[in-house]
Amino acid sequence: MTPQLQQAIKLLALSNVELEGFLQGELEKNPLLDRSDAPDSGETGGTDADARERASAAESAGTDELIAAGGSERDAPLDVDYGAETFHHDGVSDQPVRDPDGGYTVGSDYGIGSGGGEDFVDPGEINAAARSLHDFLLEQAGLLIRADQIIASDIIDSIDPAGYFTGSLTEAADRLGVPEARVEAVLLAIQTFEPTGVGARDLAECLVIQAKEADRYDPAMKMMLSRLDLVARGELAALQRLCRVDAEDMADMLAELRGYNPKPGLAYGAAGDAAPIIPDVFISADAEGGWKVELNQATLPRILVNRTYAATLAADGARSKETKAFLSECLSSANWLMNALDQRQRTIVKVATELVKQQDGFFRHGVSKLRPLTLRAVADQIEMHESTVSRVTSNKYLSCERGLFELKYFFTSAIGTAEGEDVSAEAVKSRISALIGAESPKKVLSDDKLVTLLKAEGFDIARRTVAKYRESLNIGSSVQRRRAYKLGAASRAA
Repeated sequence: MTPQLQQAIKLLALSNVELEGFLQGELEKNPLLDRSDAPDSGETGGTDADARERASAAESAGTDELIAAGGSERDAPLDVDYGAETFHHDGVSDQPVRDPDGGYTVGSDYGIGSGGGEDFVDPGEINAAARSLHDFLLEQAGLLIRADQIIASDIIDSIDPAGYFTGSLTEAADRLGVPEARVEAVLLAIQTFEPTGVGARDLAECLVIQAKEADRYDPAMKMMLSRLDLVARGELAALQRLCRVDAEDMADMLAELRGYNPKPGLAYGAAGDAAPIIPDVFISADAEGGWKVELNQATLPRILVNRTYAATLAADGARSKETKAFLSECLSSANWLMNALDQRQRTIVKVATELVKQQDGFFRHGVSKLRPLTLRAVADQIEMHESTVSRVTSNKYLSCERGLFELKYFFTSAIGTAEGEDVSAEAVKSRISALIGAESPKKVLSDDKLVTLLKAEGFDIARRTVAKYRESLNIGSSVQRRRAYKLGAASRAA
């Protein structure tokens, strides 16, 4: 694999905004590259005639066989082993996971996401995450600790971004001129706020708060949380003896522990930190009842090869072998980059077009018609490697009448139904969200009740899956929602 080919593959994973930064570096390194401010004439990857000729040839070659002009790159196919370390984890959500049917869907363990499996992130939630933890805690304090607002404010000022209280109760009591027991009582009240675990003085206390919230703080869990050193060292046999549980109960306790958040405050941030999401592709209905797929030209960098300048340098300054070699290398690199950019754009359009075709029901009727879809299904249709499709859909967003979605949102796992037909996991998530949205504050739906309601509608789903989907939607447990309803009622009464 040549460095140029490795770079070409990684270009696929860049969004238009990220590509702008990459090209700025190339413009600084290569004197034969110029930025074009002229409107695009319909061709991609530049404005000169030679680039358009190469674009036409590249289109017939296919993305997986992108080869730059000249040199050893001509014999090196782009369709390579994408599992190799060289290309591993180009993007946050760039790790396809094989499903039971042999295809690939997006995994659930890499955090951001938007779609495939559990890596869905609503773009609206990204802006919500910019809400200050400090302000959020003060809002709750205003509702629940009215008599000790000054003490609560002082304590909240000492809570770090991770959600931990880093101050001293003694110093706070001296500073405010109140008994230390009163300050501690306010801190304990703050520890009942959202996010669960906030205001803890150390990791153990943070986890204890979450265990109590989940109603799992029994004597065995209490012992485990008092001996986190054994958990960290993996001394499970000793821990099992101390907790007086069998291996099955120990495994269940560890699974519960892994579900807790050691840094609850990090779900919030300083206002203004969140960057806006800019779509890379626009989808709109055409006059014939189909769909039109267009790249976002406003964010698409445009460059061209300044051949006049290259000819001038060759005529005036190329007196030495070193100068001639430098100019030749710059021209070759510029030509290759133009070709790679053109093919990148065509590939994005090709993949997006197939996604729209596969998920036509979603664009016409909404998330309830979202189909289960794997990387392999799309790759087979457009004759590309699955990992090429994965890279193309990483870090790129699609804008349509229904909103803004990451391309990976459209790759979802399948959930069985009573009729034997599979439905998208996102459709199930949408139904869970709708059921919870319609619940009565006086009759909050538990996960078990949600399972019963979903099965009555034909969805064959387990309780742990309902809980996982609910958490991926950032919807709290029934206990947390009941508390939120009470806070809302108190706010309205005030």
